[in-house]
Amino acid sequence: MAGALNRALADALEADPTVLVFGEDVGPLGGVFRVTDGLAARFGDARVFDTPLAEAGIVGTAIGMAMNGLRPVVEMQFDAFAYPAFEQITSHLAKMRNRTRGRVGLPVVIRVPYGGGIGGVEHHCDSSEAYYTHTPGLRVVTPGTPDDAYRLLRDAIDSPDPVIFLEPKRRYWTKGELSTDPFAFDRALVRRPGRDVTLIAYGPMVATALETAAAAEEEGWDVEVVDLRTLAPFDDETVCASVVKTGRAVVVHEAPGFGGYGAEVAARVTERCFHHLHAPVLRVTGFDIPYPPPKLEEHHLPSVDRVLDAIARLQWDDEVVVHRA
Repeated sequence: MAGALNRALADALEADPTVLVFGEDVGPLGGVFRVTDGLAARFGDARVFDTPLAEAGIVGTAIGMAMNGLRPVVEMQFDAFAYPAFEQITSHLAKMRNRTRGRVGLPVVIRVPYGGGIGGVEHHCDSSEAYYTHTPGLRVVTPGTPDDAYRLLRDAIDSPDPVIFLEPKRRYWTKGELSTDPFAFDRALVRRPGRDVTLIAYGPMVATALETAAAAEEEGWDVEVVDLRTLAPFDDETVCASVVKTGRAVVVHEAPGFGGYGAEVAARVTERCFHHLHAPVLRVTGFDIPYPPPKLEEHHLPSVDRVLDAIARLQWDDEVVVHRA
């Protein structure tokens, strides 16, 4: 996935001279996770460059550049490092188009390595997607595969609106083929078809959901997996079509459950699919605590066993068992 993101940045820099890449250590070092490796040497330090440790300044500078015709792609080195830039993001980046009656767009991409699973500590493992999806004016996307990482980032850079691009850092080393097939930005994708229950996941939890679906076969459950890919705007059509078919749904994400993004997903599914549901929509999430120390994170993050336990609580009855048989 890291290589796919690197290629997407390189291809965007090659295709459009207005694209710039900057942030902390993204230049000669190539970033903490080497996502920008080699880009400064190839395109020069006028287009790929390091910045001071000042996230508000990074985003504020990107806003000014975008107002003057450039397409900045900036990196927040870790998820929680972005919080000093939050005022710039929510008060200016997200609102400029509306504030100017559509006259000024801000084609800015903010790359944010997010989530846990790497043995990091607090300020390095946050899942902060709900802060951004709650802010009108921002598009929020997160890839779950290398292929989506490439295509989503290319589309994000081409977007006329600001995009928060959340990169699941625990999946940076995931391998996969890149496709040139047409891509529908802002659309979810059924990763695995099934008929008994829908698992709704995104980013780092897509792989966990697919592992769970494979394990569920041994329990007699045929599990469908939906990868949201774009968190805002939300693809009600794809998600609800799946839930109407299966009649059951579980939402999985790393962030704490209280006020988490899964609550919005569960509410939308319940409102739109209520008469098709055989059981309440359940969530499997991180616990409502600050991110734990590395030795404890495996207990905090949703696992295959925890998701299987949720599936087992979906009020299965004899009629469904006979149907599966």
